[in-house]
This record gives sequence, C-alpha cells and structure tokens, in this order.
Amino acid sequence: MQSSARIPLLAAALTLLLTSAGRAQLRPLDAFDWRVLEGEGTVVVEAGGGWLGDQRASLAGTEGTLWEAGNFRAFWRTGRVVVEAGGTVRRIFRERGSFAAPEPFVTEDDHGKRADSGDYRIATAVRLTNEGAPVTALLRFGTRLPTTDNRVGLDRDATDFFATIGGRARRGRLGVQAEAGVGIFGTRDPDFEQDDLLVYAVKAEYNGGILVPSLSVVGQQVGAGHREIRGNESLGEVRFGLRAGRREFVRAEVVRGYTDFSPIWGVLVSAGIVR
Repeated sequence: MQSSARIPLLAAALTLLLTSAGRAQLRPLDAFDWRVLEGEGTVVVEAGGGWLGDQRASLAGTEGTLWEAGNFRAFWRTGRVVVEAGGTVRRIFRERGSFAAPEPFVTEDDHGKRADSGDYRIATAVRLTNEGAPVTALLRFGTRLPTTDNRVGLDRDATDFFATIGGRARRGRLGVQAEAGVGIFGTRDPDFEQDDLLVYAVKAEYNGGILVPSLSVVGQQVGAGHREIRGNESLGEVRFGLRAGRREFVRAEVVRGYTDFSPIWGVLVSAGIVR
C-alpha cells in the first residue's frame, strides 16, 4: 500500500479505536476550522480561555459562573485528511444557587466552588470533494476522552462519540459552512442507558483581510421521542466573533445561549498561528 493511502486509514483507525458509547458534556462541539482545507496552511493551533455566566451544571444541580482556562484546538492536514485535537485544561465553577438536588454520586462543593479538568477530544475529518469544487464536503468523526471527574458534578468521567457531515461554500469574501450529525451519549440512568442526539454547527464569516467577523450557531438537540435525560440536555449557543490577523491571529467571541443548560452570556478569547 502506498504511504499516501496509509495516512488516511491510520488516522481513521486511531479515532475509531478510541471511540466508545459516549456521555453528554457540559459544552457543545465547536464548528470545524476550514482554513486547513482551503489552502491557508497545513497546521492551525489555537489556545485561550472563556467566561460563561449563568451556566447550569446539570449533575450538581447548581448554576453560576464557569471559567475555562486552557481551551485549545489543533488541526493538521495531510492530503484530504485533517487530524484534530482539542479540549480544556481546567474548569472553575462559582456556584450562585441551585435548581435541583445533585446526583447521589456528586460530592459537596468547596465553599461554592467546583474545579475539574475539562474534556479532551481527538477527531478526523476527510474531504469528500475535489479541490476547486463549488461546495466542499467533509465527513468528521471523533471521540471525547474520559478525563473529567463525575463526582465534581461538572461533567462525566466517560467517553463521547460524534460523527457529522458538513459542507462549505464561498461567494466572494463570504463563506458559509454547516455540519450536522449524531452524538451517541450514554447516561447514568439504568433505565435509559444511551441517548442519541443531533449535533450541529452553522457558521458564516466575511473575509475582510486582516479582520474576519463571524456569526455561528452550535449545539445539540434531544430527540422528540422522549424526555430529556439529566446530563444529556439540549445545548445551543449563538456566537458573534471577530478574528484579527492571518498567520498569527487573535479571536474574540461573544456567546449567547438559547437553551436552559447553556450560558445566558459569555466571552471566549484565544490566539493562534497558521503554518
């Protein structure tokens, strides 16, 4: 087998080997970064943090302010294949009040503060169309790794699987992308051990050169056939963003949640490089 053919197969195999039945997460899946598939570079690395107000922690049954430190994303392209890694190094949650009793396995808070590692993910995206096609399509699939402590109550110590089909089109300086697919989430409810949710992301951005404003919607939606399972609730955010710079860039996004378990308001900031 030629080496150019081995790389996509190895990348896909690595992702599938790390995948198992998943659990819901505190934050929705981010939209894919298409710059590596549009010839701007073969590597994109980005890191930053965030503040999210009026966030609910479902397992702990509390609401308050969530701080994220060490958010990161990295993309590496070889041919048609992009390998993606990302996650959050640390989450700090300041409780303001409670809306439900905590799950039995959740420990008491430390004077209104909960802190835990965030989730980490690895994924593979494969471009399905040829270069120069009017609409670029891709298949994206991956896993979130069990790096959190469910006893803290911010997230689950378990694994997620997601798979989406996406596309992107450009008209002049305007680019529009969308992706949707399935998230396979397990639960701690012995009578409902797995929940399949719709995961989605839509984004539009205007390439003004140095400044690139954007508008995106990301989230996950519980199916209509049953009630929401605790920890697997619907999530949804609208993000108004501005990126400054090309090879070295900074980004800021204002977050507005539109579901009960998403933050009412928030701010995400990051900096990165394209090579």
